[in-house]
Amino acid sequence: MTIVKNKVDAVIVGMGWTGAIMAKELTDAGLNVVCLERGPDRDTQPDFSYPRVVDELEGSVHRKYLQALSKETVTIRHGSGDTAVPYRQMGSFKPGTGVGGAGSHWSGCHFRALPEDFKVRSNVEQRYGKKFIPEGMTIQDFPVTYEELEPHFDHFEYVCGTSGKAGVLNGKVVEGGNPFEGSRSREFALGPNPNYLGGELFYKAAREMGYHPYPIPASNASAPYTNPYGCQMGPCNFCGFCSDYGCLNYSKASPNACILPVLRGRKGFELRTLAQVLKVNLTADKKKATGVTYLDAQGRETEQPADIVLLCAFSLFNVHLLLLSGIGVPYDPVSNTGTIGRNYSYQNLNRVSLFFDETVHANQFMGIGGGGTTIDDLNGNRNDSAKTGFIGGGIVWARQPGGGPVRGIATPPGVPNWGSDWKKGVKQAFRHSFYYEVQGSCMAYQDAYLSLDPTYQDAFGRPLLRMTFDWHDNEIKASQYLVEKASDMCKVLSPLAIKGDAKKNGDHYNVTQYQSTHTCGGAIMGTDPKTSALNRYLQSWDVSNVFAPGANAFPQNNGYNPTGMVGALTYWTAKAIRELYLKNPGPLVQA
Repeated sequence: MTIVKNKVDAVIVGMGWTGAIMAKELTDAGLNVVCLERGPDRDTQPDFSYPRVVDELEGSVHRKYLQALSKETVTIRHGSGDTAVPYRQMGSFKPGTGVGGAGSHWSGCHFRALPEDFKVRSNVEQRYGKKFIPEGMTIQDFPVTYEELEPHFDHFEYVCGTSGKAGVLNGKVVEGGNPFEGSRSREFALGPNPNYLGGELFYKAAREMGYHPYPIPASNASAPYTNPYGCQMGPCNFCGFCSDYGCLNYSKASPNACILPVLRGRKGFELRTLAQVLKVNLTADKKKATGVTYLDAQGRETEQPADIVLLCAFSLFNVHLLLLSGIGVPYDPVSNTGTIGRNYSYQNLNRVSLFFDETVHANQFMGIGGGGTTIDDLNGNRNDSAKTGFIGGGIVWARQPGGGPVRGIATPPGVPNWGSDWKKGVKQAFRHSFYYEVQGSCMAYQDAYLSLDPTYQDAFGRPLLRMTFDWHDNEIKASQYLVEKASDMCKVLSPLAIKGDAKKNGDHYNVTQYQSTHTCGGAIMGTDPKTSALNRYLQSWDVSNVFAPGANAFPQNNGYNPTGMVGALTYWTAKAIRELYLKNPGPLVQA
């Protein structure tokens, strides 16, 4: 028999960045909010405390802080003619679980999208003509602008204690930052983090190439800090355990450290952990949500009625819930109709490793997740697509989030993968090598989408989410171009050896190798309900009391990490709910 809880003003699915932001904003407005998190409760103490958290076996092999794929996963295939198979071992991307979600195990790179990233399609058409866009590429403009989101980019950076250096401040280019960024209303919350050797050498190489290097915006505190909510952060101690791990030092921004300390004591907020949401409940006409159904910590089916439903899970699983709940029309790649599942995109990522002799001490065991140096000279409008042959752009960066024997140690070309010669190569390389990475945009395509799998089910009897995705010529060209430019930079530094991993013509998406957790699209925002699932306020076109903030809303992925954009869009949505929706519940944009 289903347990029915008392009705609340809002129910939130997931307690990562978007869920925490929404809970804070809506309780500020006086709403009673229940948050349902499928994983356990987690906090800096005791879950991320030293020395327990700095355990490579637990964090990077047993994947303690990641989703249990034995219970809920996705199936993956390259094309619609292939049979999808389940994602059974963490490889290409890493969904989080538990309080904090992926926001507790991320690295900390915190970029803003460029102004031109918001109008990709119209920008390409204006510069090169409509025929320049390849057949089957379904890129769209965002229905919001950089200028509209700037206050929310700014606020999120101050909540996170983001460390960096402005490049354009109130319309004026200033020394030391990114001269190509959108204008900022004020400086970063904190100054840049100390650099490591590879980052310092990146400055040298980039400047010799005529580029404009600047510090990576990093939500890893460079100094003691108190955010606007009164949450305190300590300076990063370069422990090298950011990616895959929670922060032991209150230094890396996370929902756990930056928002939850305020929420936990609020009368209007309730957090229920180990609560697996199964579906959004709808009225008979499917025009309004009445709440959600979930399994509680004891496995009992429970219904939580609510006036507003906020899907704040990992981007893939926001799409999954929309499909399972019958919200909107599932996407059909043959007719290019329907909205739920369309425009799935990922992130184009490659690495160039540099190896030096024993006079160069890089010390890979130290690191700051988001710290380092980068350039935007190949990103956004700096990429002349007519010359390079691809749409989009990307960044090259020097970053050292930390390394160790379990996570893997790079060796120079020619070193075998095992035996005494491998050990010798590891000894020579570990302290005397570092890497640069190229991270490129990923466009959306008619044949890249998310749907329900007809064969496989999860532990709760629901069809798994099925991902259909492969690399296209545009992204392969981008990979080759960016790696070539990065390699040219590396040659300036005269290393003993360089090893790059650019994609080759005909390469397929490899789900077994980690590339990024930047899965985007599937329930995108737009101006037309025929080609988007959400309006400009991330409100469902079909069910007006359902909102779905997250990277699922991106029509395509730009060259940056998505977290900064996700946070800004969530604050943008929360503002619309507070100032518009609560006064007059219903569609905020007319279809």
